[in-house]
Amino acid sequence: METRQQRKAAAQGAGPGDPRSPASLLEGTDRETLLNYYYQMVLIRYFEEKAGEMYTRARIGGYCHLNLGEEATVVGFCAGLEADDYVYTNYREHGYAICRGISPAVVMAELFGKKTGCSRGRGGSMHLFDLKRRFMGGYGIVGGQLPLAVGAAFALAYRGAREIVACQMGDGTTNGGPFHESLNLAKLYRLPVVFLIVNNQYGMGTRVDQGSAVPDLYRKACAYDMRSERVDGTDLLAVLEAVRTAARIAREEREPSLIEAVSYRFRGHSVVDPDRYRPEDEVRRWRERDPILLYATRLKEAGLMDEATRQELETRAQQEVEEAVRFAEESEFPSVEELYDFVYAGEGGR
Repeated sequence: METRQQRKAAAQGAGPGDPRSPASLLEGTDRETLLNYYYQMVLIRYFEEKAGEMYTRARIGGYCHLNLGEEATVVGFCAGLEADDYVYTNYREHGYAICRGISPAVVMAELFGKKTGCSRGRGGSMHLFDLKRRFMGGYGIVGGQLPLAVGAAFALAYRGAREIVACQMGDGTTNGGPFHESLNLAKLYRLPVVFLIVNNQYGMGTRVDQGSAVPDLYRKACAYDMRSERVDGTDLLAVLEAVRTAARIAREEREPSLIEAVSYRFRGHSVVDPDRYRPEDEVRRWRERDPILLYATRLKEAGLMDEATRQELETRAQQEVEEAVRFAEESEFPSVEELYDFVYAGEGGR
């Protein structure tokens, strides 16, 4: 039987070079696609840094949770899905929305509370939504998205549809009732759903091994006889391969899967979190494993990206983020007369 220390070590594993990490997908993927993954990662990084800055300048209100440090998991997750699949996420969802095709300008406008935002200024940071792109929203209640995702998967199975549902969550969600109820029903009804746990190793200020009796979170799926695996969340291609495989199984075999991506957030739980509970040496070690730098190194070693190309992509991403801020600044707030619009669904809703 494993000791608690062994389980703690396992929870901190699955890093670069870990034998559990899936094989590289560099071979067989065209250069343009691989470079686009890099562009998406740096776009998210610059967007989130700018969002943090805008929050401190009072342009963004309410809660604001950033994907900084989790870019490989975000891009790999979205890249493993098809355009018509449905995505449900928690409140740390800016990067997912962008990767699903919502423009950074529209996302930033939503953070600013402007009517040009993807939720028309009514959702803010935690409630991004775009039905056309099948991004079904971020949810502020921990675990609140899981039952909805399972319900959507049930509807797809009932209709005999080809699409699947992908549901992202944080590590803390796995300790709540909605997680267990959702996995149970998903397996019981053989629903086409992929669950992704982004294990950034802290549920707010509590370490995973201090908050969960089973810190190897992917093992929780065994209670429901569900396929599961753990991957290195700093390895974009490992996450992509795991999600793509799980999506294929959901689509073709109508079987759910659970994936645990071990990652690390570079800042506190939210923008206002001073992040004093994590050891400085731990933060330093994980920052040295920056997923963007790791992926850039792989591209360079494979002869797919030189320094000039890297600078070009990063400059373009910075410009797109600056344009997003300008768009948000110049957009209008919803008027008082529109206060009760979209309370109920109707022809004008989206």
